[in-house]
Amino acid sequence: MIDTGKSESIVIDGSEGEGGGQVLRSSLGLSMVSGRPIRMERIRAGRSKPGLMRQHLTALLAACEVCSAKVTGAEIGSTSLEFSPGNVRAGDYEFRVGTAGSATLVLQTILPALMLADGPSKVVVGGGTHNPWSPPFDFLSESYLPLVNRLGPNVSAQLKRFGFYPAGGGEIEVSITPSDLLSPFDIVERGARIDRSVTALVIDLPAEIGNRELNKAMRSLGWSDAEGESIHLENAGGPGNVLYLRCQFENLTTVITSFGRLGVSAETVAKDLVKDYRQYEKQEAVLDEHLCDQWMLPLAIAVAKTGRQAEFVTGPLSGHSKTHIELIKRFLPVEFEVIQEKTNLRVRCSSLRRIPS
Repeated sequence: MIDTGKSESIVIDGSEGEGGGQVLRSSLGLSMVSGRPIRMERIRAGRSKPGLMRQHLTALLAACEVCSAKVTGAEIGSTSLEFSPGNVRAGDYEFRVGTAGSATLVLQTILPALMLADGPSKVVVGGGTHNPWSPPFDFLSESYLPLVNRLGPNVSAQLKRFGFYPAGGGEIEVSITPSDLLSPFDIVERGARIDRSVTALVIDLPAEIGNRELNKAMRSLGWSDAEGESIHLENAGGPGNVLYLRCQFENLTTVITSFGRLGVSAETVAKDLVKDYRQYEKQEAVLDEHLCDQWMLPLAIAVAKTGRQAEFVTGPLSGHSKTHIELIKRFLPVEFEVIQEKTNLRVRCSSLRRIPS
């Protein structure tokens, strides 16, 4: 836990900023890390179904178990809650969303606290592993966690079972070995490209879908056939379809995805993927929009723990990222400076004061 020198509750309007589940999950994670109680009101007020849904409730209950928190409002549909964290406990945990709600987002709620625990942990989360509205497992394992590990902890993730929307039923298993010393670092250059590939994954659907997606994507990109792969599986957690593009650079791996959708052609799925990749290339960004948003919280924790400054280069900030910056500053003594640089933004995170480890 980070001793911020403050103990009063933080009142959070759950409808502020992008007004979705991210405000809840990040607030819980930051509360566990800082020891600051929270009172949240108007949870997801702007959404078609306001309040806690199954995925959000699972994240809340997971946070309660990991830090023996006192909580009120922990029920489906609740639009307000109070959460008072206790001490974070390392251990073996298992959480089940029970729907296709994102297993990766449940994990990311409790991961910051377990990175600072007094011993190793193993976490099993059941639910959606490949959901169009949340980070898929491949982004977690290949893009996000390698950066987290460079901060100091050792976090490894295994996909035990696919869980595509809307069926869910997937499972991920994560091992977490904390680090006594976190080391923030800069990510201002991609570095040389080491590898690149496109993969079409099709489960319990015709293999032709993936073949068409792959052919369209590779032709549009101008990449060689050897850089593409189509995978067809049966009875493996579908039906589902996703098209991945991976670019491995010296300093990070970028993962871009496009999900197959009912009534949308394979060629359109490929076109969407190529469009997102072209935008990333055009901006010459280092962290893409999604990795930028996800990276802010663990980086801010490392900066607050050490008193050291760190920065990264990204493209235009999304609404999610802007909301995240303001939320993090309410819990941790850090500041974010956003500096325009030609087509990119340089985001600098600095500690307002050194906090004892």
